[in-house]
Amino acid sequence: MGVNLRDIIPEKAVEQVDMSFFKGKKLAIDAYNALYQFLAIIRQPNGTPLKDSRGRITSHLSGLFYRTVNFIELGIKPVYVFDGTPPEIKEMEIMRRKKLKEEAAVKYEEALRRGDLEVARIYAQQTARLTEEMVDDAKKLLDALGIPWVQAPSEGEAQAAYMAQKGDVWGTVSQDYDSLLFGAPRLVRNLTISGRRKLPRKREYIEINPEVIRLDKVLSGLGISREQLIDIAILIGTDYNPEGIKGVGPKTALRLIKMHGSLENALKQLREAAFPVEPSAIREIFLKPQVSGNYKLEWRKPDEEAVMDILCKEHDFSPERVKKAVGRALKAFEEHHKQASLELWFKVR
Repeated sequence: MGVNLRDIIPEKAVEQVDMSFFKGKKLAIDAYNALYQFLAIIRQPNGTPLKDSRGRITSHLSGLFYRTVNFIELGIKPVYVFDGTPPEIKEMEIMRRKKLKEEAAVKYEEALRRGDLEVARIYAQQTARLTEEMVDDAKKLLDALGIPWVQAPSEGEAQAAYMAQKGDVWGTVSQDYDSLLFGAPRLVRNLTISGRRKLPRKREYIEINPEVIRLDKVLSGLGISREQLIDIAILIGTDYNPEGIKGVGPKTALRLIKMHGSLENALKQLREAAFPVEPSAIREIFLKPQVSGNYKLEWRKPDEEAVMDILCKEHDFSPERVKKAVGRALKAFEEHHKQASLELWFKVR
């Protein structure tokens, strides 16, 4: 879920852009975050996900394929970063999410029995689960498309932030604000879900556009350090202490940290005798996360045959539609590759 810092992000730290803004940029995408978005959004009217003839869910593959082809056409260079083993103190949040999914599944079935498809679809989106097989299929598809992916030792967002800090990518892509806590200099939101989206329970649509949030402008705008931003997140509740402090939202947390300087001092004023998790342990995850420098970023020409085998032969996608999309990707790859070669030639000259 991540920490929702939206209410305290300064306006000057957020830049609304269109997709063309990212042409030529290397972006580290939180793979699990993106795949869960595809699983939630790409569904039948009654909430059922897309499936192949053997009953295996394919919504994530559909979203990953067509969105990535769009990136290639736009000249964007994505690299997908996959989660590894979560920190031990995340167990409480993992159990909470599991319980919420189980409750949503029950409400989904009840809504179906009532014939309320709109409500059923909403609850169905909350039941999305990613299996190891689904993740493996996503990695195979990325290989076939010539798109690099990185296996993080622990949190994917931490790995992506590390790659951005090193300058190997321009920014990180996620819907969660945790990337800022991990030190990502630029966070890109809405990249994987940009476009026209229907509002829940309404016959209205909104246009979702990408936005870039810059960490330095967030910190200067709020007048705090990154360590203090982490303390604010802990007060609100993170994936490592999901409940936070009762009654403390983003604005109150900001005020408390600015007034008292640190989480420990704020807790004394709140008279919190016990905290479920040692605050320093949570800070350590954000400030010194488990990351790896053992990765290679290389964008290759899409392999049409491999893509067709994975999507059409293995998962029953429409050969005509897939072939057409791969054709677009191949054409774009050649054009961008040719342009990059020309630019390099002129620089050398």
